Amino acid sequence: MTEPSGETAPEAPEDGEQDAAGREDAAPSSGAVETPESPESAETSETSEGIETSEGAETSEAADGAEPSKDAAPELSEAQAELAAQRELRARIEARKAEKSGPVESGGKLSGTAADLLAAVRAVEGGSASGGAFYAPAPEPPRAPRPPETTVRPAAPTAPPAPTAGALAGVREVLARGGAPETLAGQAAAALGEQAAEALTEDPWRLLAVTGVRPEQADGFARALLGGACGPDDPRRAVALTVWLLDRAALQGHTALTLDEVAAGLARHEVPDPEKAVETAVSEGAVLVFQEEEPEEAEPEDAEEGEPSEAAVAGDEGPAEPPLLGLDRYALAEESLADGLARLVRTVTAEEWDGGELERAVGGHGLVLHTGGEAARAEPLALAAAARERGLRVLVTVHDAERVGAEDRAAGTTVPLAALLSGTAGPGRDEEGALALDLLVVLDAPQLDVETAAMLVEALPDGCRLVLGGDPEVLGSAGPGAVFADALAARVCPRVASRRPDPGPLGELVSGIGIGELNQVEAPGKEVVIVPVRDAGEAVHRTVQLVADSVPRAFGLSPEQTRVITVGHGGSAGTRALNTALKQRLNPGPGRFGGYDPGDRVAYAPATGRTVTGTVLGADAEGLRLSTGEGEVLVPKERVESALRHGWALTAHQAAGGRWPAVVVVLPGDAAPGLSRPWVYTAFGRAERHLSVVHGVDQALPRSVAEVLAPARTTRLRPLLIGLLATPDEE
Repeated sequence: MTEPSGETAPEAPEDGEQDAAGREDAAPSSGAVETPESPESAETSETSEGIETSEGAETSEAADGAEPSKDAAPELSEAQAELAAQRELRARIEARKAEKSGPVESGGKLSGTAADLLAAVRAVEGGSASGGAFYAPAPEPPRAPRPPETTVRPAAPTAPPAPTAGALAGVREVLARGGAPETLAGQAAAALGEQAAEALTEDPWRLLAVTGVRPEQADGFARALLGGACGPDDPRRAVALTVWLLDRAALQGHTALTLDEVAAGLARHEVPDPEKAVETAVSEGAVLVFQEEEPEEAEPEDAEEGEPSEAAVAGDEGPAEPPLLGLDRYALAEESLADGLARLVRTVTAEEWDGGELERAVGGHGLVLHTGGEAARAEPLALAAAARERGLRVLVTVHDAERVGAEDRAAGTTVPLAALLSGTAGPGRDEEGALALDLLVVLDAPQLDVETAAMLVEALPDGCRLVLGGDPEVLGSAGPGAVFADALAARVCPRVASRRPDPGPLGELVSGIGIGELNQVEAPGKEVVIVPVRDAGEAVHRTVQLVADSVPRAFGLSPEQTRVITVGHGGSAGTRALNTALKQRLNPGPGRFGGYDPGDRVAYAPATGRTVTGTVLGADAEGLRLSTGEGEVLVPKERVESALRHGWALTAHQAAGGRWPAVVVVLPGDAAPGLSRPWVYTAFGRAERHLSVVHGVDQALPRSVAEVLAPARTTRLRPLLIGLLATPDEE
């Protein structure tokens, strides 16, 4: 079965001190670090309270010319100084009371608009002005001109500094003592920092922060370093395993897990007391614990006195939602995203826009969700064009750079999401870092992971309208979170469902899959072709034949216009095996640049959950250079092995968000466990003109479409949105 982010290495969790509720930042700016006051600031604080200390009195005498001498009166004790301060404070309070009890001159303490109004009334009474002046229409205040389009762009993100030679040498020495491969030194230093050698010596289980290291391997490393001083109940092991389990869950799309799920995972790795291990991880700040509260239901008016309500009875059975454990990076991302969406909803100025349902909804709201298939993308694009005619600053962003047309790219009206966030495309930002936009339309919203979505929403200014559009039936993001699904489930903003069907035999086939039916469709133009195969070897052979010969001959499409989609990377007909066979046929070569040759089709994963497809241009001392839809991209030589794959064949998660003229979906016999309705819907829906299905799973295909749904993701965004934006009228 394929994993959502199997194409990339998981990112190490950020270190940070946080409380169990996850409400405080680890950064010094959050207030966790107190700076001692200087003598000057302390004196200013005392003066603002109106209390003079004995030291202040001595300072005042010195200012009057009195020279302090050795015979001066001794300083007041602390108690005497406090009494003197209290007497002074009482005297000031009595003085204020006396001022308030005295006569107040009419209008004597008015200011601003009130003072101007009083002066106007007196002028009318004195005959120097006409009373009609009060009824003269006030001149309209001049409208503030729209700020000029900004071209300020943020500095290009800088890569973290490479570990120093000394740090790498220290890590290699520790790894050698523990019997671990020295080739892990670079990854360990990158994950744990310059002090990686010291960190591994003190806590060998921190080796789990390195991608690909398994708990049993970390246990062996720890035994080699610590000897008899370590065991399965070591608190350091418990903390590292808890973090590792949550990191693994993030690869499956979860931003949190229940306490029971984490405890069960720890038990599988022979932790003697899983509950105590979780408590240790929470107390040390390695993970956070959350208990989402359900909104209280009002008791019905006709309830008899003393009779418990249904909510109370249900509450006796325990909390509706179990406690969750999560890593700080995903907790902060979800909370930041929820706050940002609530800010957009609350700061927009509602207007009445003419047009269809989508236009009217966007005119009156700051956040709108639009759902529909491929043909429905035309509706948010039409909305964007109409908004530009209104004089608004509008931008459309998409998940896959290859879907940006040449005309839109030249005009700058549609940009890839990654390029927008990096600042290499889009309108630029103002001095505060906000994008100069009035309306942002995000297509392919189901592909938004929670961290990317949080970055995007944080970059939008107050009053900006946001439209999230996409097909809710496709596979979710490869990264953690279920942003689009959670926003739909929260029901806190308008949701506009398109009624525009996808056309043709391919549209009919994919629409049926969306409702659990794998129908036979009429395909007079060979839009859909089924190619039965007996085993994985035949599946690979027929796939190469389709891409290199059959599809080009029948439809006039080049192999570059065809994508192969399969269930996973491994296996006898996974992406590795298929790409090896396709390279031998389409671009044979010795692989002189780390296994790649100029002209090779590749898939590059610059970050977890994100795939950029392109073609190899060449290599130099810095790394491998690719031509992609986002322009020329450099893959650093140290990342070629871990972040780059050949890309003629992709997984469905890698292909989600993209579309190609022809698609070949490969389903060998061992692919059956990885199939589900969303997987089939996504894979089949990537084809624009032609779909070939290399079919070797027999009845597993219709059964998966009818019965197998995608597993639910454990996230916190939905309850956060409900808590911030839900109203009593929300259904």
